[in-house]
Amino acid sequence: MAYRLSTLADGRPVLLDEGLLEGDRARWWDLGRLSDGRLADPLDALADAAGLDALTDAAGVPHGDPDGEVALGDLGPSVPRPRKVFGIGMNFVAHIAEMGRAAPAIPVIFTKWPNCLSGPGSDIVLVGDRTDYEVELVAVIGRTCRDLDPSEVWDALAGVAVGQDVSDRALQLASDPPQFSLGKSHDTFGPLGPVTSLDLVDDPGDLKLLCSVDGEMRQDSHTSLMILGVPDLIAYLSEVCTLEPGDLVFTGTPEGVGAPQGRCLEVGQLVESEIPGVGRLANRCV
Repeated sequence: MAYRLSTLADGRPVLLDEGLLEGDRARWWDLGRLSDGRLADPLDALADAAGLDALTDAAGVPHGDPDGEVALGDLGPSVPRPRKVFGIGMNFVAHIAEMGRAAPAIPVIFTKWPNCLSGPGSDIVLVGDRTDYEVELVAVIGRTCRDLDPSEVWDALAGVAVGQDVSDRALQLASDPPQFSLGKSHDTFGPLGPVTSLDLVDDPGDLKLLCSVDGEMRQDSHTSLMILGVPDLIAYLSEVCTLEPGDLVFTGTPEGVGAPQGRCLEVGQLVESEIPGVGRLANRCV
């Protein structure tokens, strides 16, 4: 299965070529047109990986002439209306240490309400002086599933994306226990890149995570360093609730976030996040 799925700012699902992985623009193909209307809804498209694959070549480039070109700022979130958005807290040992916390006995699960999702080039609206960045790999569910074995998880995904789990640390830590879900769900607090199918990724279990602020690299790690990798996380969640196409799992951030350094985000700064081969984000703080 080879495809890169996103939406335009108006919500239309589109397929992209690889242009935005290295450059400023990519060609786009209207998915509703390509599928004669059958895949004109993003959730329908995510549930039909075989249908998407039939529209592209082995490199993920759609057949036929493109409908136009886009920059990051022309795109909306690749999954604009997910039923569920999970977040995973404290999933990297070094991040746990920098936050001064103890390693959890079981996965720390919270939600990011879907209203927080935004496009890969959208602005981040800061809240106070303790808004923080967290680059993450996002796993995108591709079929209805329950009680998965870890060995079944990769086949249950529509693909992966790069995301930012932007966090209002003041609200998140305002009480004991913390307000994780609310502090991570302000509007614009979930920039999300295109969904990239796993066949276009060299090793989905070992992806590089990068985040810079105004050109200064702040986070540089690998998903292979997660305490629980994608197969174990998705299997764990599927023991509790039925997972559905388009559900998102933000899988945790590595060390280098701003709060422990006293370097949270400021108005005017540019946050750039990347998982090479998967996608890029470039989000201005306003």
